Amino acid sequence: MSKLNYYCQRGIAGNWLVFSCSMPIVANETPLLAVAGLAVAFFREGEFHRVTHDISFTLNPGELLGIVGESGSGKSVSSLAIMGLLPARFAHIEAGSITYNQHGQAVELTNLSPNEYRKIRGKEMAMIFQEPMTSLNPVHKCGEQVAEMIRQHYGNLAEEEIRSRVLALFEEVKLPRPVSLYNSYPHQLSGGQRQRVMIAMALSCNPRILIADEPTTALDVTVQAAILELLRELQQARQMGVILITHDLGVVAEVADRVLVMQHGRLVESGTVEDLFRRPQQAYTRGLIHCKPATRQRVARLLTVKDFLDQKQLPDQWPVSEQDRQASHRELYARRPILEVKNLCTYFSSKPFFWQTAKVVKAVDEVSFDLFPTETLGLVGESGSGKSTVGRSIIRLTEPIRGEIWYKGKDVLALKGDALREYRKQVQIIFQDPYSSLNPRLTVGQALAEPMAVYGLVDSPQKRLLRVQALLQQVGLDPDFYQRYPHEFSGGQRQRIVIARCLALEPETIICDESVSALDVSVQAQVLNLLKKLQNELQLSYIFISHDLSVIKHMSDRVLVLQHGQQMELGEADALYANPQTEYTRKLIAALPDQRFEAFLSQQ
Repeated sequence: MSKLNYYCQRGIAGNWLVFSCSMPIVANETPLLAVAGLAVAFFREGEFHRVTHDISFTLNPGELLGIVGESGSGKSVSSLAIMGLLPARFAHIEAGSITYNQHGQAVELTNLSPNEYRKIRGKEMAMIFQEPMTSLNPVHKCGEQVAEMIRQHYGNLAEEEIRSRVLALFEEVKLPRPVSLYNSYPHQLSGGQRQRVMIAMALSCNPRILIADEPTTALDVTVQAAILELLRELQQARQMGVILITHDLGVVAEVADRVLVMQHGRLVESGTVEDLFRRPQQAYTRGLIHCKPATRQRVARLLTVKDFLDQKQLPDQWPVSEQDRQASHRELYARRPILEVKNLCTYFSSKPFFWQTAKVVKAVDEVSFDLFPTETLGLVGESGSGKSTVGRSIIRLTEPIRGEIWYKGKDVLALKGDALREYRKQVQIIFQDPYSSLNPRLTVGQALAEPMAVYGLVDSPQKRLLRVQALLQQVGLDPDFYQRYPHEFSGGQRQRIVIARCLALEPETIICDESVSALDVSVQAQVLNLLKKLQNELQLSYIFISHDLSVIKHMSDRVLVLQHGQQMELGEADALYANPQTEYTRKLIAALPDQRFEAFLSQQ
């Protein structure tokens, strides 16, 4: 047994992070994974249609391969095919091979039976899924779900050893209060915390290949940096091959060795990070690179991939000068606020169990701010800082314990019955996960028509249908999509549907809770441009919640920084980014994985 394998075995027994070698580990020239001519087909309208075409690439030991592309380009489908997780009734591999180098022996994965695949999946090949809330079982505690994975592949371990290993994993992925979260259910965790549980589950059996499908989507920048560093450390220590699927080109530029670019189910370009970002060969790749909001310059409109593919000359981004922005703000803040929040406090407490005392978590503690008509106020902070709780408290989905909320001169906390329903009509919210926000049993048309019927805004089904089609067109979707179900849409399309549902009630204020966090950069640019366009046309006010400071800076007039439920800093977006007043804000800005990416852009 080699020294590397010896310490990997020791890792199974509990000291899973102790990897040591007396001599440097040299990657084998044989690829760890070889995908050749992969074609996947989905069943639709009575026959199978190919969604990926002739996908070929290799993954070497110790290599981090980044895969980027727009939503629906086939990134996740290809990874599901590699993991053997395609739904058998609705999808299959039509052509190609997937060869795994299992300790020197070539294993053709497409020929394995389900039982043979299960022995490899999870233990030697693991996957971090994109949507942690729908990936975790809501009726089982988080710790037990990770323990189940270890128990499945290492059934000879004692339960205490399994529990110790899970707690060690929770600590390594920076989960606070590991013992408490071990016994918590998924709904009791924030989005970022749930994502970290999924990462811990994927790493639990020390896989040789890790497929990370948007692993940092729901994470704030500081935890994102820590998770990426952790993945890098584990990868280098064990020569683990990692396939990183992400929409964040800043992350790709920071950590990847090679990059694959996918479009419409095909590979359009590949190369090293250096070559691809400095000298992209395809217009599609150039579009992806330039879609990301830049922190060095403020523009009124972001470029999209469509601009690069359809236009011989790129449209004007409308750079915003500091003088114009100051003049706009003088006019904006000369008006009375539409929303006033004063000393808002929202606490959560657990019920005491026998001799235990109740624990109180101060999710929001003495937060105060105003929102002006047509203003965009950004809320930023780490996962668990209270951003979403502030948004939910404002519309009273979560009841504050004290403080004041005034909307257009009315005391929101005193509203009841019809008055509260009317307030919630005027103040809408876009939730973080567009898939779980839509009822899978309702068509898009039914989902959009339902709020209009509840509030009696449109008096006939025929008129509601016309209104639904107009809303879909307003958010850039085909009006005929109203007959489709949510699962038939990509993530970006589902987010547009959720925005359309908000607009159905003609609100004045919209709370955007991580509304673009799950979108690739191109679709993100389209949605951000759409939100700005709708704001100008409909005179909307936004509270924009995000962990992405580059997005916050692009969208916001002012930014409120939260930490552990407390207000750390409130100021004009450009000034706050250029000259942060607190150490915490400086830490958030420093953790952005954009420096290398923007360095590439500046040299093009």
